[in-house]
Amino acid sequence: MITAHSTTSASVTPPELTRFGHNKCIPKVIEKPVLTALSYYPELEDVHIKFVFKKNIKGSVMQAQPLPVSIFKSRENRQYQINISSLLKLVHAATPIHQLPENIMIGWIGHELGHIMDYEQRSKWGLVQFGLSYLFSPGHRKQGETSADTYAVNHGLADYIIDTKKFILEHAELPKAYKEKIARLYLSPDAIVEQVRKLEEKKAAEQKKALSQ
Repeated sequence: MITAHSTTSASVTPPELTRFGHNKCIPKVIEKPVLTALSYYPELEDVHIKFVFKKNIKGSVMQAQPLPVSIFKSRENRQYQINISSLLKLVHAATPIHQLPENIMIGWIGHELGHIMDYEQRSKWGLVQFGLSYLFSPGHRKQGETSADTYAVNHGLADYIIDTKKFILEHAELPKAYKEKIARLYLSPDAIVEQVRKLEEKKAAEQKKALSQ
């Protein structure tokens, strides 16, 4: 399902978004959706992140990872890379990733930035341990993906994340194995809606408490 605000990603970047490009390396063709997603994560403003197109990312469309040379540096000197498959491979064809609807790209990138938020909270050895667990433990893999979705939802990207999940799960031409992986490891649209409901309830309770003091 593609929602009404779906425009292609290769659109003009508003000037007010350019400040979110600090310490970032972004291909021009996806600059607007990347900067839009980054605008929801002010904590990442000074973090070094490189967005790189790849011909093939095994089993994934996007992949966020710390650069190995920076893992053992101090947290403020860490560098990250988000690999992006240049083509979205369908059953009978392929679509250039930058031609996806803009809201879908924002949701996809917003999820990957959620991973970076998660990485930023971890120590050097914590990152190493997480990487090994993610590779060899399906349970830890699901936990990592859920954490990335949760960061994105808590930062206001819920609508975009839901759009992206529905786009994947309802796309007739996406490989069945990939859709099953997304359904198995990631939060469902319904689970995200429930997260938003709880978040709004928590904010309302906090506001009520503040007013009563």
